[in-house]
Amino acid sequence: MNWEQLLSLKRSGDTNKRLRKEQDETRLGFEVDYDRIIFSSAFRSLQDKTQVIPLSKTDFVHTRLTHSLEVSVVGRSLGRLTGKKILEKHPHLSTIHGYQMNDFGAIVAAAALAHDIGNPPFGHSGEKAIGEYFLNGNGKRFQSQLSEKEYQDLVKFEGNANGFKILTQDRPGTPGGLRISYATLGAFMKYPKESLPHKPTKNIADKKFGFFQSEKGTMLDVAQELGLIKTGNKNDISFSRHPLAFLVEAADDICYTIIDFEDGINLGLIDEDYALEYLIKLVKDTISTPKYNSLQSTADRLSYLRSLAINTLIREAAEIFLANEEAILAGEFHQALFDKSKYEAQIKDIIKISIEKIYQSEEVINKEIAGYKMLETLLDTYTNAFLPATQDLDSNFNDLVLKSVPKLKNLNAETSVYQKLIQICSYTASLTDGFTVSSFKRYQGSGF
Repeated sequence: MNWEQLLSLKRSGDTNKRLRKEQDETRLGFEVDYDRIIFSSAFRSLQDKTQVIPLSKTDFVHTRLTHSLEVSVVGRSLGRLTGKKILEKHPHLSTIHGYQMNDFGAIVAAAALAHDIGNPPFGHSGEKAIGEYFLNGNGKRFQSQLSEKEYQDLVKFEGNANGFKILTQDRPGTPGGLRISYATLGAFMKYPKESLPHKPTKNIADKKFGFFQSEKGTMLDVAQELGLIKTGNKNDISFSRHPLAFLVEAADDICYTIIDFEDGINLGLIDEDYALEYLIKLVKDTISTPKYNSLQSTADRLSYLRSLAINTLIREAAEIFLANEEAILAGEFHQALFDKSKYEAQIKDIIKISIEKIYQSEEVINKEIAGYKMLETLLDTYTNAFLPATQDLDSNFNDLVLKSVPKLKNLNAETSVYQKLIQICSYTASLTDGFTVSSFKRYQGSGF
């Protein structure tokens, strides 16, 4: 892979090549990506989607939206740090093509801003609930009408693939979706493969999948433009990661490791003294003991340690990336950046505590159980309305359901079963936690 291709400004529908040196410096193409994402309805919905605690009434707990904004800020710093060194190593990118340090920051920031845009209600349990419906629930009745890969898209429903769909799918009047630059789409794609084969290697890029069969053509177009290296056999589509996807992943890792941990402390799920000890281990080389001892409140101590920890991990992630740039460009780097971190043990300790004390807390588990039932009910309601098993199900209730979801009004008799199901799943995934609850109550005939 080469940086000139990887930094492509091309957008869906373009007929002429966009050149960096011809860009308007007051509003660069990569900055337009950020603007289009942040003004989208899909991004706004993240304000009422779970990051740590579903349906939390506490004002300082992070949502997917605040998490995404923070990941974007960290990603911007990572992009600029690495971009500066990449331009020093490959000066032609600047002198001939006009790329600047901030371009790298803008690409990573935009991709990081969108990294959770496809996630369903109730966090990762929402993904599992959708998949479970088609694997063991009433959705299993559709298996015989689908190809193996189409069915896998559903039973392993993936927020990353749904995010790619949201960013790229055609809508009436808006071909190409948000029309994000291909460089940003590449950086967004942490798992540039289709749903099968499932985890064919231990390569980090094969851990999950990044696009549905409905977006296969778009993915192939993006990969060809960026010059991504094909890794699958002739019957399976998978590619090496865009190098900047490693930075997006690192930004996410930094934020959920440090900031979810901070939420756990603020919620009282993790003992303060115990938690602060783990953070101090991470920043022992940069902490100012007199300053730390002068801080009187838990919030101030946490804020200080959080800042040091994030800065420490940003700089180390950039160093690891730059040290392995050649292997990354060759498609020969197969792990997350922090798998090579000197702080790996400290990071794993913090994540282990977060899993035990936060993600598996009674409050989270109880709300995820409720979320499972709600999503199952919604999927049953929508599939019965749009894909009735018999004419007996062509009822007045189903007619009312059809009218209640205008975003699916484009589904008609000509739409394939797979396209209907993946659109229903994508719509369900787009719902906020709160709207999922209210929709569940409405279809159950309660909550008025």
